[in-house]
Amino acid sequence: MMNRNMLRQAQQMQKKIQEVQEEIANATSEASVGGGAVRAVVVGGSRVESIEIDPEVVDPEDVEMLQDLVMAAVNEAMDSAQQVAAKKMQAITGGLNLPGLGF
Repeated sequence: MMNRNMLRQAQQMQKKIQEVQEEIANATSEASVGGGAVRAVVVGGSRVESIEIDPEVVDPEDVEMLQDLVMAAVNEAMDSAQQVAAKKMQAITGGLNLPGLGF
Protein backbone atom coordinates (compact mmCIF):
# COMPACT_ATOMS: atom_id res chain seq x y z
CA MET A 1 0.00 0.00 0.00
CA MET A 2 2.78 2.40 0.83
CA ASN A 3 4.29 1.87 -2.60
CA ARG A 4 0.98 2.71 -4.31
CA ASN A 5 0.66 5.92 -2.34
CA MET A 6 4.21 6.89 -3.12
CA LEU A 7 3.68 6.07 -6.79
CA ARG A 8 0.48 8.12 -6.87
CA GLN A 9 2.24 11.06 -5.20
CA ALA A 10 5.14 10.81 -7.65
CA GLN A 11 2.72 10.78 -10.58
CA GLN A 12 0.89 13.81 -9.21
CA MET A 13 4.17 15.65 -8.72
CA GLN A 14 5.25 14.76 -12.25
CA LYS A 15 1.97 16.11 -13.63
CA LYS A 16 2.37 19.35 -11.66
CA ILE A 17 5.95 19.70 -12.82
CA GLN A 18 4.88 19.31 -16.44
CA GLU A 19 2.16 21.93 -15.97
CA VAL A 20 4.63 24.38 -14.42
CA GLN A 21 7.18 23.71 -17.16
CA GLU A 22 4.49 24.63 -19.73
CA GLU A 23 3.72 27.81 -17.78
CA ILE A 24 7.41 28.67 -17.67
CA ALA A 25 7.80 28.03 -21.40
CA ASN A 26 5.07 30.59 -22.09
CA ALA A 27 5.96 33.11 -19.38
CA THR A 28 7.15 36.54 -20.45
CA SER A 29 9.83 38.49 -18.58
CA GLU A 30 10.98 41.95 -19.46
CA ALA A 31 13.68 44.32 -18.38
CA SER A 32 14.34 47.96 -19.06
CA VAL A 33 17.74 49.62 -18.68
CA GLY A 34 19.20 53.05 -19.21
CA GLY A 35 16.14 54.79 -17.84
CA GLY A 36 13.93 53.01 -20.35
CA ALA A 37 16.28 53.52 -23.28
CA VAL A 38 16.39 49.80 -24.05
CA ARG A 39 13.73 47.23 -23.22
CA ALA A 40 14.05 43.47 -23.77
CA VAL A 41 11.29 40.88 -23.59
CA VAL A 42 12.16 37.21 -23.08
CA VAL A 43 9.76 34.28 -23.40
CA GLY A 44 10.35 31.10 -21.47
CA GLY A 45 13.66 32.29 -20.14
CA SER A 46 15.46 31.33 -23.30
CA ARG A 47 14.02 33.18 -26.28
CA VAL A 48 14.27 36.91 -26.91
CA GLU A 49 10.87 38.00 -28.17
CA SER A 50 11.56 41.68 -28.69
CA ILE A 51 14.00 44.50 -28.13
CA GLU A 52 12.90 48.11 -28.15
CA ILE A 53 15.41 50.93 -28.43
CA ASP A 54 14.57 54.56 -27.86
CA PRO A 55 15.78 56.34 -31.02
CA GLU A 56 17.27 59.10 -28.87
CA VAL A 57 19.96 56.73 -27.53
CA VAL A 58 21.16 55.76 -30.99
CA ASP A 59 24.43 57.61 -31.34
CA PRO A 60 26.62 56.51 -34.28
CA GLU A 61 29.60 57.84 -32.35
CA ASP A 62 28.90 55.59 -29.35
CA VAL A 63 27.67 52.23 -30.64
CA GLU A 64 29.38 50.46 -27.74
CA MET A 65 27.07 52.11 -25.21
CA LEU A 66 24.01 50.92 -27.13
CA GLN A 67 25.44 47.41 -27.36
CA ASP A 68 26.06 47.40 -23.62
CA LEU A 69 22.50 48.57 -22.93
CA VAL A 70 21.02 45.88 -25.17
CA MET A 71 23.14 43.18 -23.57
CA ALA A 72 22.25 44.38 -20.07
CA ALA A 73 18.52 44.43 -20.85
CA VAL A 74 18.57 40.94 -22.37
CA ASN A 75 20.63 39.50 -19.51
CA GLU A 76 18.41 41.11 -16.89
CA ALA A 77 15.24 39.77 -18.55
CA MET A 78 16.73 36.29 -18.82
CA ASP A 79 17.88 36.35 -15.18
CA SER A 80 14.40 37.40 -14.13
CA ALA A 81 12.83 34.58 -16.15
CA GLN A 82 15.18 32.03 -14.57
CA GLN A 83 14.37 33.27 -11.07
CA VAL A 84 10.63 33.00 -11.74
CA ALA A 85 11.09 29.49 -13.13
CA ALA A 86 13.17 28.39 -10.14
CA LYS A 87 10.58 29.73 -7.68
CA LYS A 88 7.72 27.97 -9.48
CA MET A 89 9.58 24.68 -9.55
CA GLN A 90 10.66 25.00 -5.93
CA ALA A 91 7.04 25.51 -4.90
CA ILE A 92 6.19 22.11 -6.37
CA THR A 93 9.28 20.11 -5.47
CA GLY A 94 9.55 21.52 -1.97
CA GLY A 95 13.15 22.48 -2.58
CA LEU A 96 14.21 19.00 -3.71
CA ASN A 97 17.03 19.07 -6.22
CA LEU A 98 15.58 16.84 -8.93
CA PRO A 99 18.04 16.10 -11.73
CA GLY A 100 16.99 16.87 -15.28
CA LEU A 101 14.59 19.70 -14.50
CA GLY A 102 17.09 22.37 -15.44
CA PHE A 103 15.98 24.86 -12.79
